[in-house]
Amino acid sequence: MKIGYFLSSEELTPAELLEQARGAERAGFEALWISDHYHPWVDAQGQSPFVWSMIGALSQVCSLPVTTAVTCPTVRIHPAVIAQAAATSAVLHGGRFVLGVGTGEALNEHIFGDAWPQADVRLEMLEEAVEVLRALWGGDFVSHHGKHYTVEQARIYTLPDTPPPIYVSGFGPKAIDLAARIGDGYVSTMPDGEMVRRFRENGGGDKPCQAGFKAAYADSEDEGMRIAYERWPNAGVPGELSQVLPSPRHFEQASELVKPEMLKEAFVCGNSADAHLEMIDKYAKAGFDEVYVANTGPHYQGLFDLYEREVLPRLR
Repeated sequence: MKIGYFLSSEELTPAELLEQARGAERAGFEALWISDHYHPWVDAQGQSPFVWSMIGALSQVCSLPVTTAVTCPTVRIHPAVIAQAAATSAVLHGGRFVLGVGTGEALNEHIFGDAWPQADVRLEMLEEAVEVLRALWGGDFVSHHGKHYTVEQARIYTLPDTPPPIYVSGFGPKAIDLAARIGDGYVSTMPDGEMVRRFRENGGGDKPCQAGFKAAYADSEDEGMRIAYERWPNAGVPGELSQVLPSPRHFEQASELVKPEMLKEAFVCGNSADAHLEMIDKYAKAGFDEVYVANTGPHYQGLFDLYEREVLPRLR
């Protein structure tokens, strides 16, 4: 299993993202995830730099492969623009770039005042967007007049030798089936073997499956849980709320129902190598090929040291 590090754009400044990318490479992580947000989930996270600027900057400070986890190429940014951004990113990273895509959240996509589509419509939009992306990466002029998108005589001139792979995020059955049908890989955040099985049996085959989890490194489990609850209470918000709530203040209101102990399922809190290995093992047993860990809070160097000293050597 490949072990990577997850850069949380919702919580880190541009300089901190670059610093953590360098630290992750030094510690022995093999790849990077980076989130794409217009807003943080809650104000306590406090950041949201433009991901495409950051991906370009990452190419200058480390050599690790980068995956967007995930970009929504349907509402906030037209897929023709995402196609150009991803192509340039793949060139900058020497082909070590994966475009992770998903249907997105109202939190980031509502900003122009457009109606937030129903889930089935969002999946339909994502499928058409991926069609546009791949057509533009073919290198010719493209005109596309679809149900959701129009492209008129567009050509991308700066292209990598090979188009970037597109990995598709999915949690419900319809989204997983779409990922299996159109994706070059699958993205999730849950150690759910049934999701991986459905992806593989419905067309995904042996394509790569990525997943990620969060940690809050601290001197004790209780201190880590306090940090997790302070920075990411939204991790305990259930169901489809994460897709439909439109602003950080709404997530803060919903998070009032979340208790600190509820975050123990979503986070590895404290400084135990065994706890991290146990979490990674859950994803391995579920069938994932790659797993990415994000640290929330100020003690990221402690997490890097833990992985370099204990976690990664024991996995290898």
